[in-house]
Amino acid sequence: MLNINNRPIGILDSGIGGLSVLKEIKKLLPNEKIIYFADSKNCPYGTKKAEDVRRITKKIINFLIKKDCKIIVIACNSITSMLIRELRKEFKIPFVGIEPAILMAARATKNGKIGVLATKMTTESDFFKETRNKVLSKIEIEIEIGRGLVELVEAGEVVGKRVERVVLDNLAKFKRKGVDQVVLGCTHYPFLLEEMKKCFPEISFIDGSFAVARQVKNVLDKNRFNNKFKNEACCDVYFSKRSEGMDFLINKIDLKKVRKMEEIEL
Repeated sequence: MLNINNRPIGILDSGIGGLSVLKEIKKLLPNEKIIYFADSKNCPYGTKKAEDVRRITKKIINFLIKKDCKIIVIACNSITSMLIRELRKEFKIPFVGIEPAILMAARATKNGKIGVLATKMTTESDFFKETRNKVLSKIEIEIEIGRGLVELVEAGEVVGKRVERVVLDNLAKFKRKGVDQVVLGCTHYPFLLEEMKKCFPEISFIDGSFAVARQVKNVLDKNRFNNKFKNEACCDVYFSKRSEGMDFLINKIDLKKVRKMEEIEL
């Protein structure tokens, strides 16, 4: 077994959206090795039955543990919102999750109106409701369930007329309601920011990926798990199905140190 400091960080997502989180982790922690698992075969998770997501997630976690990961990042809002507390109780490994950055949007809003674009599973979870209720007395929150956005990213479509139409359909409500901050509650959505900003220049979009990277650093610091030695830190990418957009997004985030790409049957 590797020295714990030299062991990799494990990142999992329902597909390739979590590469937006991987990008921020690599920028903040350039010495760390990373193993990324994309479950594009079962993507999206947001509309699945809770028990199916639970079963699949635990299979992926066991895979990452067998790969000697020292910490696991749940780069999926649906999994975090539904399972993060359960996972922390069941597995003896540190977890960092991701959740819609409602508190950040509440601090940034100038008119007291924010929007949350997320999956059905995320918005119906107790975890999400607890966070929302912390600001609900002071802030007006509009919620929209994302439709068709994840599928675009998985296909590697992040700009263009079709993307523009889907973005307009998903975000038109926020413009009508006058929100000035929109929280991107799915790690796939930041890859569509270019079209979102073009279609709605009056709205600020909040992506929680950097906050996740900071929390990963905090956990590594606290446990003294950091890889302090400069090296050719690499990434291994595993997937249950190779999505059409995988190579495109890996190039888009400028991930140069991919050592291995391998399909794994869950």
